[in-house]
Amino acid sequence: MTIGGPSDSSPSKNRRRDAARVKAKQLRVSQKKKDRRNKLFLQGGIAIAAVAIVVLVSVIIVNSIKPSGPGPKNMASDGALIGEGMVTALTPALQPDANLRASEPDTSGAVANIRIYVDYLCPLCGDFEDANNEQIANWVDSGAATVEIHPVAILTSKSAGTKYSLRAANAAACVANYSPDDFFAFSSALFVDQPEETSPGRSNDEIKAVVKDSGVSTAVSNINSCIDDGTYESWVKAATNRALDGPIPNSSIKAITSAPTVLVNGKPYTGSIEDPKEFASFVQVALGETYSTSTPTPEPTPGG
Repeated sequence: MTIGGPSDSSPSKNRRRDAARVKAKQLRVSQKKKDRRNKLFLQGGIAIAAVAIVVLVSVIIVNSIKPSGPGPKNMASDGALIGEGMVTALTPALQPDANLRASEPDTSGAVANIRIYVDYLCPLCGDFEDANNEQIANWVDSGAATVEIHPVAILTSKSAGTKYSLRAANAAACVANYSPDDFFAFSSALFVDQPEETSPGRSNDEIKAVVKDSGVSTAVSNINSCIDDGTYESWVKAATNRALDGPIPNSSIKAITSAPTVLVNGKPYTGSIEDPKEFASFVQVALGETYSTSTPTPEPTPGG
């Protein structure tokens, strides 16, 4: 019998098939392990990415929402009250969620109490300012009137995304806090070359230039930092909501509905905002009405 014939090759083929099956099984096992590992890596990567997105969104939200802090000093009524000699009344800072402290009006009829709610982007506010600022300043300086200026941010969304109304009102609050007797001058200066509604308004650097040009000389570096940091923006939003929601203390109106809103001895002015004579007449009438209601009727004398 010849060794190595065709019948002798079967065991070798069987071994090769067995070896192939074993190798195939090993490859399948290895591939399954690899697939499981890749799946775990993929799931882990998705989880890590999801966590990163959550962290990023959280950081953006935290940075966009300024923590509620005390309001500015000298604006406890949500406005700066300027009196004789252009001196601003000093008040403590309004704490978060605290109720405003209304200023005490003069009820004798000898002094006109003028209250103005202004948005520094509002064109009608600019018109009223142009027509009446000089005479109001003269009345206040002489002691014939007080003026209480309430910065509000109604037009925050009307400045091409820069939130100029909010930033300008914040700047006014910064000046009231650090250099109160310069508040009137700075507030007036914001209406000089007033930006148009829907424009980007002034940048923070340009607002700081107004601080300098209006003659503010006290704590300028603090005011500039306050402007850059938006220190009182949360307060401005709260004060604006208080004005829009009401009540408006010492007034015949429930809340403001637009800017400017001008009150004289608590009564709203509805005349021409561009006619200083008409406004002056309104002030005189309001003074007369206050005087007549504050003066007691004389008692009749015997035999009279």
